[in-house]
Amino acid sequence: MGQIKGNNPILYTDYPDPDVIRVGDTYYMVSTTMHFMPGCVILRSYDLIHWEIASYVYETLDDTPGQCLADDKGIYGKGMWAASIRYHQDTFYVCFVANDTGKTYLYTSKDIAGPWKKSIIEGFFHDNSLLFDDDGRVYIAYGNREIYITELNEDLTAPKEGGLHRMAVKDTGDVILGYEGAHFYKINGKYYLFFIHWPRGGFRTEACFCADSLLGEFTGGDVLSCDLDERHSGVAQGGIVDTPEGDWYSVMFQDHGAVGRIPILVPVSWENDFPVFGGGSAPKELTTNTTKADYVYKPLWCSDEFRYSADENGKVTLKAPWQWNHTPDNGLWSVTEKPGNLRIRSGKLSKNLVQAVNTLTQRTMGPWCAAEVTVDGSELSDGDYAGLCTLQGDYGFIAMTKEAGTCYLVMMEKAPTEQFAGMGSVNNEPGKVVAKIPIEGAKVTFRAECDFNIGKDTAEFFWCMPETENGTAFKKLGDTHKLFFKLDHFVGCRFGLFLFSTEQTGGVAEFSKFRYFDEK
Repeated sequence: MGQIKGNNPILYTDYPDPDVIRVGDTYYMVSTTMHFMPGCVILRSYDLIHWEIASYVYETLDDTPGQCLADDKGIYGKGMWAASIRYHQDTFYVCFVANDTGKTYLYTSKDIAGPWKKSIIEGFFHDNSLLFDDDGRVYIAYGNREIYITELNEDLTAPKEGGLHRMAVKDTGDVILGYEGAHFYKINGKYYLFFIHWPRGGFRTEACFCADSLLGEFTGGDVLSCDLDERHSGVAQGGIVDTPEGDWYSVMFQDHGAVGRIPILVPVSWENDFPVFGGGSAPKELTTNTTKADYVYKPLWCSDEFRYSADENGKVTLKAPWQWNHTPDNGLWSVTEKPGNLRIRSGKLSKNLVQAVNTLTQRTMGPWCAAEVTVDGSELSDGDYAGLCTLQGDYGFIAMTKEAGTCYLVMMEKAPTEQFAGMGSVNNEPGKVVAKIPIEGAKVTFRAECDFNIGKDTAEFFWCMPETENGTAFKKLGDTHKLFFKLDHFVGCRFGLFLFSTEQTGGVAEFSKFRYFDEK
């Protein structure tokens, strides 16, 4: 049995744009991962409340200069968005667009764990949703403000010549965000479209439209306007899924500040073939049935001793919660060269943290979380920075650096601003030094704590020498750093292990004994 007590978030971490299906006794949820690699994460559940990572659809996408953080380019806030997941005739389908390449990608697999076959659908179908109809035809719904339905050809590579192409819904209201984020279903012979909708002067809402046929009129409107926890941020953008017992639920998301956009579960009932969401609100307490009693879920975060072995092809697979910030340079990192250590070597000059290649990240968790890692900087070069960060556009970090052969500890940040930074932009300004102290030796343990309680959204950074690491020897460095969710990165805050060079390449940082804490 799954149960929510006290608050609704089923996952208090950044898994936005959820799309959920059920295959037999198992639920699968795909979520946006934007610029992180591996990408397009799929979660698994047996009760719709507890989830674990089942797979990633791709290791890297197209390895463009932007995706590789090359030539002062990046895809922050771009990359893959709002995927559609479907299961049809023993095959999984995942479809999404990447906002940096302008392409629509379709991945297929017989097994949720892969391997996944990549193909391209001709055209750009924003925030799309696939529908496999009973007659063997396949349709894709997509758009913003104007929602279209287009029939695809048999091999799903392009719109079908002479096939259906029509505008199904048009938003003519005064809105901040018109209808988008389509979720497309056929249920009991009727066709349903679900969207996110943001009327001006209000907050995000969930909308639904229904038609008796693909050529018929889609009628409907807003079906849920819920400001959970009075955040002035509505619960929206999701689809629906049924249980084996015939109950229905919707998985949507709500903005929760710097931790990101987090999934929310709402029961759905039906009146006159139209969905009713949670009696008009998202419940704070909810119990669901489980299809697999006593199942133990793998955490969505992990500690790591960095002891890995390569397979017969020399490939190393890191633990599932880890993702690289952009496409990694696999020639510049290793967990097998010196077992027990993640070694990162610098291969380019960077002005600041967000330009750094091979930053290894995990999502932060609300309402509070912390991470620790020991860094050996004995192989750093002058001008290198290696440490632990809270990664976002307005980042903060604690790091070891070297100047004229002397090691220092620094706490740095990108000073928060209200200025909008365009999606995909890479900040070229150096970070601000908040605090700096010299140290003896080149090995130190760093700690970062994040508080995502309402009104907080802060990070604090600490350090101690490894031989005194006992939980009480940590000393704070610098000020309390304010965290923000902004559109420049468009994702929740993450912990990151990083190395970047400002003067010369070739320096090496070693990371060991990574610890993750999800409660005080």
